[in-house]
Amino acid sequence: MAAEGPKRLVLWDIDHTLIDSRGVGRSIYERIFPEVTGQPLGELAMFHGRTELDIMHDTLRLHGIEPSEPTVNRLAAALGRGFGAAIAELTARGRVLPGVWQALESLAAEPDTLQSVLTGNTAVVARVKLEAFGLDRYLDLPVGAYGDDHRDRAELVAISRGRVAHRTGVTIPAEHVVLVGDTPNDVHAALTAGAQVIAVATGSYSVAELRAAGAMSILDSLADLPLLRQALATR
Repeated sequence: MAAEGPKRLVLWDIDHTLIDSRGVGRSIYERIFPEVTGQPLGELAMFHGRTELDIMHDTLRLHGIEPSEPTVNRLAAALGRGFGAAIAELTARGRVLPGVWQALESLAAEPDTLQSVLTGNTAVVARVKLEAFGLDRYLDLPVGAYGDDHRDRAELVAISRGRVAHRTGVTIPAEHVVLVGDTPNDVHAALTAGAQVIAVATGSYSVAELRAAGAMSILDSLADLPLLRQALATR
């Protein structure tokens, strides 16, 4: 008898796909970077679609600091504490993007679909952001994959699939995984891992740029739920 359990895994990016934190992350880096390194934050490495491990490594190098594992770990821990202390600021400045509530709620009603996240955020920061806006109620966060799991975003697909298999006893094929994200890196991660992708032009990248990255299904936003469901149905 075939194992019962989810048949499809939908993995959501967080920043500029589900929420817009409107610069809170940069502000927190400015607060915690001197605490960890003894230097003020100058240039923050490009972060769109990248894992936090990558961002921290490059940011440390931009300041002439060797990104050793202990230093990166201290920076990640401080970042988590910084977000935990800034929940009121996050909810005041940030927002849930249009259509997100309806999309998550609609998919949560499908028994064969499991929703989680694939994000560049560390696991601690991701949880803080999602809980701050109440989105965590629709997402199985323990089976997600995070920016402190691996520097390569494409590797996060296999990490999440492994966690789902451990949790449910069901191995979801890569082709039954759908990433929803707003950057070319989300598109590349999905295609590299053999997963499907739905790109949303709600961040810094246009429809044309997401199409050039290889996305076949592209939405202007998540506000059109029937269009999102149509895109998911063609996966």
